[in-house]
Amino acid sequence: MEQRDAVRGKVGSAARATIAAARDFGERAAALLAAPQVLRDSARHQVEILNGDRVAGRLRELPLDALKQVAGRGVRYGALEQAGYRTVADILNAPDHRLQQVPGVGQATVQEVRRAARTVAASVHQDIRFRFDPDRRDPTETQLLATLAAVRAADAAANALHVPLQAFRTQVAPLLADAERAGSRWRMAVTWGAKKNAALDALAQLDAILADPRVRALQETVRTREQAVDPRNYAPDQLWRDYLSDAASANAVLSTVGGGVEDEEAARGFVPEELRQKISAVPLDTSRLTSTLRGYQVFGAQYAIHQERSILGDEMGLGKTIQALAVFAHLAAKGQRRFLVICPASVQINWLNETAKHTDLAAHSLHGADRDAAGRRWLREGGVAVTTFGTLARLPDDVREADVAMLVVDEAHYVKNPDTARSRAVQAAVGRSQRTFFLTGTPMENRVEEFRTLVGYLQPRVARSVNATDAVAGAKAFRRAVAPVYLRRNQEDVLTELPDKIEVESWVQLSDTDQARYEAAVSERNLMAMRRAPFVTPSSAKLERLRDLVEEAEQDGMKVLVFSYFLDTLGLVHETLGDAVVGTITGSVSPAARQQIVDEFTRRPGHAVLLSQIEAGGVGINMQAASVVIITEPQWKPSTEEQAIARAHRMGQVRTVQVHRLLAKDCIDERIREIQQGKRLLFDEFARKSEAKEADRRAVDTADHRPEVLDDESVPVAQRVLAAERYRLGLDG
Repeated sequence: MEQRDAVRGKVGSAARATIAAARDFGERAAALLAAPQVLRDSARHQVEILNGDRVAGRLRELPLDALKQVAGRGVRYGALEQAGYRTVADILNAPDHRLQQVPGVGQATVQEVRRAARTVAASVHQDIRFRFDPDRRDPTETQLLATLAAVRAADAAANALHVPLQAFRTQVAPLLADAERAGSRWRMAVTWGAKKNAALDALAQLDAILADPRVRALQETVRTREQAVDPRNYAPDQLWRDYLSDAASANAVLSTVGGGVEDEEAARGFVPEELRQKISAVPLDTSRLTSTLRGYQVFGAQYAIHQERSILGDEMGLGKTIQALAVFAHLAAKGQRRFLVICPASVQINWLNETAKHTDLAAHSLHGADRDAAGRRWLREGGVAVTTFGTLARLPDDVREADVAMLVVDEAHYVKNPDTARSRAVQAAVGRSQRTFFLTGTPMENRVEEFRTLVGYLQPRVARSVNATDAVAGAKAFRRAVAPVYLRRNQEDVLTELPDKIEVESWVQLSDTDQARYEAAVSERNLMAMRRAPFVTPSSAKLERLRDLVEEAEQDGMKVLVFSYFLDTLGLVHETLGDAVVGTITGSVSPAARQQIVDEFTRRPGHAVLLSQIEAGGVGINMQAASVVIITEPQWKPSTEEQAIARAHRMGQVRTVQVHRLLAKDCIDERIREIQQGKRLLFDEFARKSEAKEADRRAVDTADHRPEVLDDESVPVAQRVLAAERYRLGLDG
């Protein structure tokens, strides 16, 4: 009764104002919750326009000859070309009657050439994949970037405000209908009884709701969020700066509007359909994530949740870390508290940074002097604890034996040998965890015995069924066979926006000084000196080539990564390049210091150079700010080079990555490349000598035969390479 009396004086204009305020906020709430889909629809339309422009441009470049492979016989292309129709676009844009005016071109020819042109156009459209061009900065692309930024803000707003905004709308909707009558003095004058009281009660409740401090705070939050979801509020220069520093985030959002995944089956790792449906049926709660997941990443997280104990073997650069964090976030949203990561020391700080970047979960470092105190804090507060293989066994008992909702083991191939102490410690941790997720970028179909060991930690029954013949049948067959425990996707299947990678072998000839040093090293059987000889002095041919490459990159404003196995090689490069070098990552540089060097390299505007020992910087550090990679000498294992290249050519890269391998002729570099490529050692050299003997039958040196040691795989590779070079230089018969 008191509430009714308090609002009787508001009947009329004051009531209309209250009703309008409540209705307006309800509509704004609905618009904010709908913004993610509305903005995605806008972005999809913009991508279609941009792709349409690219298709039209491609068709304007395709000559009329491109139709010959599609059209039937008898089409008179010469007559069309003489009439000025030179490209596929010319044919598509010309009306039929104009084409039929060409001498010798009839209706049947026009129909056939039109059909062929449409077929080619459809093929071009299917091949087009949109990519941002940060060097061109087209205004239409800038507009799309603004829309994607707004999508990201809308996702965050919808996640954070869905519950209170829906509650407000549900509470207010029936009150608005009842209070409507109170907006008119005349209507209230002719209304009696229950209807009049209902109108006054509803008006009083609307007043109380709008005056509630929590609703006022919610209104202020919505006002702020509305600014962020309006693409017009983003400055173009800042949009491009943000894209260059974190292209992965923008492209992740882009993938959710229709541009990211090309092959749905590949994106789901060729998991059989029945299992795929069960996995996809698990809705992923992303409310505690602060980043947007790609479709294949959502499936990866769902896979880990459904399968409970499994291995994620995605190719390097596909975001295994964020998929594991998505699982943590999902379980945390469901009430779980503690999560544990075991990883190499070199990537421990990366896990801490990524946890803070992609989730709202607390991150605890269980490594170093403060590990015991951090462990107790983790037990108390929950969150993500990150420790190393070496530290795990030294943690206090209560920390090591804590109940863990999910255990993640990064670089899981570190525990491929079950007899080591760290493998036993990890196995014990697996036994104590509710769920376990192994991460490894090493393709398991190439290492069936290692794979069987890893699976044995997780699902012993599946491990017993792993069959080497599945691997022989090919990667896809292997993945289908082990789908209950192993999921792997490749870059080419799921990162359609990833720029190209251009790999170049830069061969140089040894200088006289380098040649002398090299021959002396071979004579002394000094393998390390042989590998370093082409890069010892300031006049070395490799160093001159590297200087040229870096100068070219500087002119284009590109950042450069230089990898070498040898510290003295990196020292010589640093001395030569001077202030352009941001820093050097070696095995002795702490993980925190490594990350600081990488951050400085990323932040420095324009050209910069980062040097790294290939086995120190080739794993666990993201360096996608670089678009030029130089490897100063070949490595014994191709995978070592591939891991180093993947530091730059990975999700978030926005430019074509140029990879330059510096190689010297007539030295050990040739032998190592033969090993990498699976060729027979010294085959070309031996073949040349054989051809010379065949050409000159007067040759009678019967001692020039292929040394058996070169093909004896029981002899270590390094010894065979040394033998090959001594044979080539005539030091051994």
